[in-house]
Amino acid sequence: MSYSARRLALFAFTALLLRAQEPSALERAPAAFTDITPGANFSGWTRLAISPDKPDPTSQWSLQPGGVVLCEGNRGHEWLRYDKPLADFVFHVEFRFTKIDGSPRYNSGIFVRTLPDYSLWYQDQIGASAGGHFFGYIYVDGARRRFDLSPRMVDQRIRPAGEWNTVEITAEGTTLTSWVNGAVVSQYKYCPIEKGHVGLEAEGFRIEFRNLKIKTIPAAPLQ
Repeated sequence: MSYSARRLALFAFTALLLRAQEPSALERAPAAFTDITPGANFSGWTRLAISPDKPDPTSQWSLQPGGVVLCEGNRGHEWLRYDKPLADFVFHVEFRFTKIDGSPRYNSGIFVRTLPDYSLWYQDQIGASAGGHFFGYIYVDGARRRFDLSPRMVDQRIRPAGEWNTVEITAEGTTLTSWVNGAVVSQYKYCPIEKGHVGLEAEGFRIEFRNLKIKTIPAAPLQ
């Protein structure tokens, strides 16, 4: 390879690396975000069972020092719903799983544009060393159908259990975009819900969340 070709290859690699490490929306414009971390007694948020007929009276959620939301993951499958419905927004979330022995399939998710009764939902799936893709349900010709974008992941950027991750989900129009640790990894373009709820999932693993922040996006002007 010639010197000029090597320089071109190095430039292309450097440009790719820089693009792949783009700052988060929160880093670029912190003043545009509102902190939605639960208040005392989890005011502003509601704990709901995924299976409505199987609620657990004992909460697995608690507030820790420094504004950390801890889910013990030991009281069944449920979600913690932010009660204010949102239209277009960027949802900034940082999370880490508690590392345990063996090779568990860590599991949790971040909900966006989800109906209050959970009848139609969209989730950014998160695990440990895997995740960042969208899946959920839509209605096609009146039938409820599931979609899963895991085979279309652009990159796998989730860090191992015990390490903090940063996720930003943008909902704008019908498009949902998942940004994980420096780059966009998944996008879904057919969300029919114009306004819904964000939330955090409990699904059997101890996980912490922090820096729960929302940036609202103004609606586009009518043409």
